[in-house]
Amino acid sequence: MTAAPLPPLQQIPATIASLSDYEPYARARMTPPAWAYFSAGAADEVSLAANLRSYEAYGLWPAALASMRDAGTSVELLGHTYDYPILLAPVAYQRMAHPQGELATVLGAGAMKAGCIISMQASCRIEDIAGAAHAPLWLQWYWHPDRAFMNELLARARASGYQAIVFTVDAPVNGLRNQEQRAGFSLPPGIEAVNLRGSHQAGAVMGPAGSSPLFGSGLLDHAPGWDDLRWLVQNAGLPVLVKGIMRPHDARAAQECGAAGIIVSNHGGRTLDGAPAPLQVLKSVVQAVDVPVLMDGGIRRGTDVLKALALGARAVLIGRPYIYGLAAAGAAGVAHVLHLLRAELEVAMALTGCPSLASIHEGILFRPGREP
Repeated sequence: MTAAPLPPLQQIPATIASLSDYEPYARARMTPPAWAYFSAGAADEVSLAANLRSYEAYGLWPAALASMRDAGTSVELLGHTYDYPILLAPVAYQRMAHPQGELATVLGAGAMKAGCIISMQASCRIEDIAGAAHAPLWLQWYWHPDRAFMNELLARARASGYQAIVFTVDAPVNGLRNQEQRAGFSLPPGIEAVNLRGSHQAGAVMGPAGSSPLFGSGLLDHAPGWDDLRWLVQNAGLPVLVKGIMRPHDARAAQECGAAGIIVSNHGGRTLDGAPAPLQVLKSVVQAVDVPVLMDGGIRRGTDVLKALALGARAVLIGRPYIYGLAAAGAAGVAHVLHLLRAELEVAMALTGCPSLASIHEGILFRPGREP
C-alpha cells in the first residue's frame, strides 16, 4: 500500500538551497499519479532531458573589474515593468499539488512581484485567482470549438483584470505520456477544469493520447489554424502571445497574425518527444520577429536564466520548479523558488559584468574554441 502524501511544510528547511532541493519534498507530498502528471515528459522523455542538458552547451565568461553601479533586473513587458525577468508558466490542476492550488501560487508570486500565467485548465475560478493576486496575471488559452463560449470566457478574463492571453499552439492533442499511463493517472474527485464548466471541451485537449488511432477519430477536426489565431487576436480585447513556437517561420507567421509576443517552448517536453530544446532554437526565433520573445523549458538555475537572456529572450518562464515549491510548502514555497532563482540570476550577472538586462549579450557565453 502506498503511504498517504505528507502535509505541506510549515517551515522551509535550511537544507533547501536550490530549486532541485524541493523535488523530494514535493514528491513525498503528492500521490504517485499526481507526481507523474507534474514531473513526467512524453514517451521516452528525450525532450524533457534535452531541456535540462541544453544549458550545458554554454559556459559563462567571468568579467574582471566591471562596474555594477546602479545594477538592476527590471524588464518591461506589454506596458508593465517587472522587477525581474522570471514569470510563472501555466500549469493545470494545481490543487493536485496543494489544497489551495492556484490561489496559493498567485499569493506566492505576488509576494515576489512576479507575473503569473494561469492555465485555462486551472482548478480554481479565474475570478477567485485574480482576487488573490498582487501581481499581473495572463490567461493561458487552448482553442475551443465553441466561439460563443470563448467570447464568454474572454469577457470574464477582461472583467477580472487579466492583462494578456497566452495561446498555446503546440498541443492540438496530448503527448504520449507513458509515465502517467503507468501510474494510472486520472483527475481525483473534486478536481476539474472549473473554468470550462458548461462547455463542450474538445477531447483533443483533454483526452489521453496513443490509446487508440487518432486519424479518423474526429479529435483533430477542431485543431486551430492561423485563421483561428487571427480571430483570437481580433476578439480577445487583450494582447495575445503565442506559446509553443519553435520554428522561425512559425514565429513570423504568428507576428503577421497580430501576436504581441512569442513564447519559445516545447511544452516542457510533454508533447512531441524528440523536439529540440527551446534554448537550442531561441536565437533563430528572436532574429525572425520584432515582438518580444520569451522562453521556457528546463530552467533550474539563475545561470540558465542568464544564458536564455544572452540568446535574446526578453524574459523566461518556469513551470515544474514552482509546482514543487507549491507542493512542498504552499505559497511560501512558490515565493522561495522565485527568490532563489532571482538571487542566483543577480549573482551570475554580477560575475559576468552585466549590471542590467540591457547589458546582457551573447558575448558572455563561453563555447570551446571561441574567444570572448
